[in-house]
Amino acid sequence: MTAHRRPVLLAMDFQNGIAGDEAFTTTGVLERARDAVAAARQKDIPVIWVRVALREGQPELAETASFAQIAAHGDLDEAHASTSIHDILGRLGGEPIVTKRRISAFTGSDLEVLLRGYGADTLILAGVATSGVVLSTVREAADLDFRLTVLSDACADRDEEVHRVLTQKVFPKQATVLTVADWTAQA
Repeated sequence: MTAHRRPVLLAMDFQNGIAGDEAFTTTGVLERARDAVAAARQKDIPVIWVRVALREGQPELAETASFAQIAAHGDLDEAHASTSIHDILGRLGGEPIVTKRRISAFTGSDLEVLLRGYGADTLILAGVATSGVVLSTVREAADLDFRLTVLSDACADRDEEVHRVLTQKVFPKQATVLTVADWTAQA
């Protein structure tokens, strides 16, 4: 018996305070992520938006946590505009937003529960930064036995060489790596 494959697109950290940074707005990653979202909708693939946000006062942060360095770059309070999904991506009402408390889309969120509700066994990943949320989520999703596709040009990193190494050498060990155009062209 062949198992039914139910894909879900995870659009990760495309929020104003991260994806709105000049390091990402000039790369075209937002436009390619928007194209991936449009293609997912056409294919009737659910889109889940993932953002990082903290409670008022950021009680989730420990003084020694490496995550504190990321939080120091901007206001990550849940109600702040910096944690809203970037307008260019055109999030539709009804598409869930998962709030995570760490780098991986799974850590400190209800993502796994939502994915199980969708019956998902395949994840298509897009996000910023490649060395942050994408890497951490690939690793955790692989451990959770999800099939994975990483949309290489719908991901970006402040360090282009790190992005290249991850998408060409690291991710292919656990995921299929495709461009948005190649993924969209698949049946």
